[in-house]
Amino acid sequence: MKLLLDENLSRRLVPLLQARFPGSSQVALLGLERSSDAQLCDFAAQHGFVICSKDDDFHRLVAARNYTPRLIHLALGNAGNDAVRAALLAAADRLHRAFDDPAIGVVVLT
Repeated sequence: MKLLLDENLSRRLVPLLQARFPGSSQVALLGLERSSDAQLCDFAAQHGFVICSKDDDFHRLVAARNYTPRLIHLALGNAGNDAVRAALLAAADRLHRAFDDPAIGVVVLT
């Protein structure tokens, strides 16, 4: 599973996540920093990414799109890079299992 980190997440996380989430990237690294949330959803769906964001708007948007693309919603508050990295890596196995199930479109990490 490859993650598309929203612009509210640091691009510095990308190399730290590659071992568990190969092929992951961040919005700015792909030249998408001025894209709307809908455009990011389209890009993620077309390129096989799971969106990873702290933004509540994505939760509503992917639900309205029948969970295409899928979403990891980081409900971690004002957590820094270390906390985000730790949460994603600690949940990696659970995330992989969850998204193997076609009925699951969103996983919330707290």
